[in-house]
Amino acid sequence: MSGSLFPGRALQKAAREFCTNSVLVLCFLLSFGQASLASVDEFPEKRLALVVGVSDYLNVPDLENTVHDGALIAETLKTLNFDVIEKYNLGLREFKALLAQFEFEAETADVALVYFAGHGVEVGGQNFLIPTDSTATSRGDVAQTSISLNEILSAVDKARQLRIVILDSCRNDPFAQANDVEIVTLKQSVPLSGLAPPSPERGTLVAYAAKAGAVALDGAGKNSPFAVALSDTLKKKDLEIGLAFRQIRDSVLIATNNYQEPHTYGSLSGEPYFLAGQRQTVNTLEAKERKNAWSLLEVDQEKQLQTLAQRGDVRALKGLAYMRLNPDEERYDPEQAVELLQDAVDEGDPEAMFELGRLYEKGIGVEQDVKKALELFHRSADEKFADAINDLGFLHFQGGLGVPRDQKKAIDYFSKAAELRHPEAMFNYAALIDDGVVEGRDQKDAAEFLYRALRTGNEQVLDLLSENPRMFKQGTRRSLQAKLSEKEFYEGEIDGQFGPQTKRGLRRAYGISE
Repeated sequence: MSGSLFPGRALQKAAREFCTNSVLVLCFLLSFGQASLASVDEFPEKRLALVVGVSDYLNVPDLENTVHDGALIAETLKTLNFDVIEKYNLGLREFKALLAQFEFEAETADVALVYFAGHGVEVGGQNFLIPTDSTATSRGDVAQTSISLNEILSAVDKARQLRIVILDSCRNDPFAQANDVEIVTLKQSVPLSGLAPPSPERGTLVAYAAKAGAVALDGAGKNSPFAVALSDTLKKKDLEIGLAFRQIRDSVLIATNNYQEPHTYGSLSGEPYFLAGQRQTVNTLEAKERKNAWSLLEVDQEKQLQTLAQRGDVRALKGLAYMRLNPDEERYDPEQAVELLQDAVDEGDPEAMFELGRLYEKGIGVEQDVKKALELFHRSADEKFADAINDLGFLHFQGGLGVPRDQKKAIDYFSKAAELRHPEAMFNYAALIDDGVVEGRDQKDAAEFLYRALRTGNEQVLDLLSENPRMFKQGTRRSLQAKLSEKEFYEGEIDGQFGPQTKRGLRRAYGISE
């Protein structure tokens, strides 16, 4: 389950009975995973933002407000405790280098946000952002001289909690004839739609200043209506982030007399997040407590959720369901939670499939039905929801819910979850590789997955590697030191000995500066 190493099932006793030398590391972790969890992360939340505004162009018409809009958003984000990288009129080479550095830094950020104001066009079903020195003179030249949206998505993708890309780039098409406007593709159902759909469980949101085929207005003042609404709304205290973008949309519609309608694409996770106000403490809670925190929403925000849920919004359905699964709340109503989650399942949401499966497994709000639970877990896993895949790995490795032990299938599930950057799965998979039971993988691979698990910000991984490094063989430990050295986190000997210098390197890779 999310929030602890390995699922929160009653595995401790069984794990000890099942332990053999070949799975010693895994069994140790099963026991470790039963420990109580702190409610608040001891490390401070890290927010990172890249703001780019382009107004001066080599071959296409200049823009008036983009740099002003970038400055406004950069200042807004600074007040919200973002470390902001603020750049204007970037050339292609500098833009690409900046994205590469930002992507590396974002791995240890809780939140990664990119805001771009400037020309952007769709070519062949893909979206491109045009740098200041683009030599393109037609749409056919754009791909070779611009930044693709996929590059922007990649730059934020590994942030730990929340990924946001904001494109204020729906202005007049610089390559169009007459009064044509830029085309920004939004619907993944359309052939050659361009956007690779962000993974829902990863919490990625792409926000556009205007919907497909529409113009984003510059406005009568120094800043565009979208930039003003974005700045004003993000600063509102105790406003949940998903509802914030809904309010931004409404504000822009009002300011432009319904001419311009911002659009969001992708999906945030089912856990609430707050950029400002006292509710920010929610962001550092463990997964279960985070979901319970939906109950803290102001009354007007809950009403907004209800309105969205009636329209089939899956995140609103999940938020309302989690409110009704909080036993400390007057609104506790597991039967209604089941109905809400089922509605989200009917909309194809994999997180809802997983959560509803857990309710069927335990008989909460519904008659216990293990067969139904397993069916939902498999549906969720088929949609690449990492928690479900990791759970199925445990069920096959450990046995449970009528699932026979099958180490080969377990390894396959752990491998898939690890490739989706599930931290516990990466650690599990590394342990199995280290034990020599994964064909085609060696100790260098084990170290690679341990390094990736560290970078996700899982404290238990950091603690285990720091305090119990001999859980892994010396070759794996040496390979991990080499990886830390390659990334400039460690300067000592590659000897497999995890002394103070190596431990410092582990902490630096985790994201703790000393």
